[in-house]
Amino acid sequence: MSLLKKCVIAGATLVVLAVAAGFGVYRWANSPVALASPQLDVTVKPHSSVRGVTAQLIRGGVPVEPELFVIMTRVLGLQTQLKSGNYEFKAGITPYEVLQKLARGDVNEYVATIIEGWTFKHMRAELDSNPALKHDSVGMSDADILKAIGVPPDAPGVMAGNGEGLFFPDTYLFDKDTSDLDVYRRAYREMQLRLAEAWNGRATGLPYRTPYEALTMASIIEKETGRATDRPLVAAVLTNRLRAGMPLQTDPSVIYGMGEGYNGHLHKKDLQTDTPYNTYLRQGLPPTPISLPGVASLQAAMNPAASPALYFVSKGDGSSIFSDTLGDHNKAVDKYIRGQ
Repeated sequence: MSLLKKCVIAGATLVVLAVAAGFGVYRWANSPVALASPQLDVTVKPHSSVRGVTAQLIRGGVPVEPELFVIMTRVLGLQTQLKSGNYEFKAGITPYEVLQKLARGDVNEYVATIIEGWTFKHMRAELDSNPALKHDSVGMSDADILKAIGVPPDAPGVMAGNGEGLFFPDTYLFDKDTSDLDVYRRAYREMQLRLAEAWNGRATGLPYRTPYEALTMASIIEKETGRATDRPLVAAVLTNRLRAGMPLQTDPSVIYGMGEGYNGHLHKKDLQTDTPYNTYLRQGLPPTPISLPGVASLQAAMNPAASPALYFVSKGDGSSIFSDTLGDHNKAVDKYIRGQ
């Protein structure tokens, strides 16, 4: 056999082998991966190489063929596009789909929702019960958490040993096994940002010396009404009372001061029992916020309505009626509370 003929045969054989190999890779890339379980989560660490990502997939229960996965990634030019994060994989997914998911950054994000008006205690309970978080704050006091997330030691909340009001109520997205301290840190920074924005846009002549006092007022407004249109009027009543040297007489602050002693009903004796938060017996603002206020309450505290009202009472439908004089207020109480 001539040398030319041998070369032709060898070349043809290589082409056949290449085609066969290509077909084999294609078939592998589009065949379901035998996952360790029908549904699982795998975390890809930041700054991982292609081989590092492949190893993390295999350890996590996604047994892709290492060399083929690396080759496929490089052939498609995706080696610099694989993104870190927590990914969810379900039965039936193929190596190609795994790669595309990583390149898109289609991470499996979890959520923690903190509701406006919740107390910090409620927020802690919510995060403690979130199964996707890493619970590093277990056993920590409120003061320990504030220290752990970097709140300055001279900040009012730290000095009071109380995290109330310092965290912004919102929905926070995170990867699985994120530390709960990271969520606290983000919520704290968000509240600092929102509070600073509101403080910078405040009206003149407000009876607050510091942003923390304004935050405390916002927390009371948050608990006093859920109706957005009433918040500036509630703020007007409370700021008018502060200016006049009148006690605030807000039930939510009394309830907060009762702690576990509150059973869902507020009685006359409760209003007559002294605590640092009893605004019937003590003038001025309570020593700390009493809830986690949202943006609307922050804005209301910084920009109360232009009203001389000194009193308000709930009408029973979520709204309130506001009065300038005690006589008018008593009439409103008779009508809406006593039903007279």
